Amino acid sequence: MKAVLIAAVVSLVVALLGTPMLIKVLVRQGYGQFIRDDGPTSHHTKRGTPTMGGAVIILAAVLAYAVAHLATWSLPTASGLLVLFLMGGMGLVGFADDYIKISKQRSLGLRSHEKLIGQTLVGVIFAILALQFPNDSLRTPASTHISFVRDTPLDLAFAGPMVGIVLFVLWANLMIAGTSNGVNLTDGLDGLATGASVMVFAAYVLISIWQFNQNCQIEPGLKCYDVRDPLDLAVVAAAGMGACFGFLWWNGSPAKIFMGDTGSLALGGALAGLAITTRTELLIVILGGLFVTITLSVIIQVASFKSTGKRVFRMAPLQHHFELLGWQEVTIVIRFWIIAGLFVALGLALFYAEWVVRA
Repeated sequence: MKAVLIAAVVSLVVALLGTPMLIKVLVRQGYGQFIRDDGPTSHHTKRGTPTMGGAVIILAAVLAYAVAHLATWSLPTASGLLVLFLMGGMGLVGFADDYIKISKQRSLGLRSHEKLIGQTLVGVIFAILALQFPNDSLRTPASTHISFVRDTPLDLAFAGPMVGIVLFVLWANLMIAGTSNGVNLTDGLDGLATGASVMVFAAYVLISIWQFNQNCQIEPGLKCYDVRDPLDLAVVAAAGMGACFGFLWWNGSPAKIFMGDTGSLALGGALAGLAITTRTELLIVILGGLFVTITLSVIIQVASFKSTGKRVFRMAPLQHHFELLGWQEVTIVIRFWIIAGLFVALGLALFYAEWVVRA
């Protein structure tokens, strides 16, 4: 438990103090955000704001994780390292996208298929490794069972181990792509994606600690959780939460820096990794309900325009629709944070309710 607290504090301090240092470096290099001409006109004042701030979130989380283990004389686990690998790998894809935008001064970075290839490569490596590294109880970081608040009877390996691996890789990549792109689409207003991510990371701190206290390796029984490294996953979640908190100090309206795709893809990857390794794969749909809602707004808009030639929203993603309705940016962000908090509360309530029913 001490490691969880250390990770949260260290990541908060590193992000809080490191972000202004990164801002100075980015300003000196001229690495400012390029604003789309077809976006809300109010965003044109943000042109030139430093971007790629997600790099400090990743650095803060990784450094905090390492310090937490050094301070408690404990070894990192396969589950924790895999989630951090997914976070860093997705962040690297986002960094490439951001760098192309900045260097070529255009709103388009990596082409969609190039970004998808990068995300898929990282996701495949994570998924394959997540089915390796069994501990003394032969538990691996991930499972071929589809999970909600724990593994369900639905096993992707129904036709054999190889089929299970292939189907799990596809399932994991679907989750990773959906979550990372969901956070990416949400990152359109100052502090919106960062604040929402804080809440979901906080939820995973609570979930992982609860799973540790009720783990099958400690208290076998019907209500126990068959998760490999729950306490270390709480450390990772705390590191992500603290890093987002520290970054939000500078990313809140008016933002001094944007996280860019470097941050949004990394945060989405970390959340997907936590969902997979804590065996709460479908629960992330509720915990990250704001990300899902905003993603659905884009899907609905595109489907409607292609099929009927009409738009459902004035602009997608959803937050820009409300901007064009005349809502102030800060108002939208706060109200969307409230919605994000309600989704997180609902997800935690379902997680606990399932345990109560079993108990």
